[in-house]
Amino acid sequence: MYGALLGDMIGAPYEFDRGDKTKDFPLFGRDSIYTDDSVMTIAVAEALLDAREKGVETDEAKVKKLLVDSMRRWGNKYPNAGYGARFIWWLHDRNMGPYGSYGNGSAMRVSAAGWLYSSLKTTRKMARWTAEVTHNHPEGIKGAEAAASAIFLARNHAAKEEIRDYIVREFGYDLSRTCDEIRPGYHHVESCQETVPEAVTAFLEGSDFEDVIRTAVSLGGDCDTLTCIAGSIAEAYYGVPIGMMAECQNRMEEDMRAVMERFDNATGSKKV
Repeated sequence: MYGALLGDMIGAPYEFDRGDKTKDFPLFGRDSIYTDDSVMTIAVAEALLDAREKGVETDEAKVKKLLVDSMRRWGNKYPNAGYGARFIWWLHDRNMGPYGSYGNGSAMRVSAAGWLYSSLKTTRKMARWTAEVTHNHPEGIKGAEAAASAIFLARNHAAKEEIRDYIVREFGYDLSRTCDEIRPGYHHVESCQETVPEAVTAFLEGSDFEDVIRTAVSLGGDCDTLTCIAGSIAEAYYGVPIGMMAECQNRMEEDMRAVMERFDNATGSKKV
């Protein structure tokens, strides 16, 4: 989960194409703060941990209720984190169900599903459930499943070519472009179909955890979310430097750190 949180906060100052599309930038500054990506990553992780502890992981209705309750609780506790307009509406209207979104929010918050389960089939199912409570458009579901699948494969020692081939075969994303080809024309866009492939490509091209983060930020656009997704895969593949973990913890709230510790105890974080 650290990879997602770090990607969010490191990318946040450069969102909305505010960066120079370069890999040469300070990793942490005054504006390196968590956003909605991190809040919802924490919320989903807590819900999935609760489902495991309650023994209801196979009950779709109960898992989705836990997800909805957790996301609304965390979202209303941290209301100024930068949520999209329709998601804000969903947070406040308890009678509102899924709203057909294909936004990249479903992929940015899914990282816990990539870590908690022992099979790819279960990983994809749980990722789908985390998406469907709001982002029930096929592209929203696909984005969440693709991100979680890449994390699962990376933490189970799949080679990058295996991960690439699986994502292309199963989800139909075009991963043929290099980051140098993506970067010039890439702009702020918030759909799964124009964020997840770019995030996976940044992971594939990066040489270590930090390089993946820098590569993702350099693409520009909605780069806190893009880097959140890329960082979550990079953590599973490379591990996270201990110093960056400490920096992440220092920038999160106490209640968020409690969920992070609980998640670490359940999964074990890869440190380097």
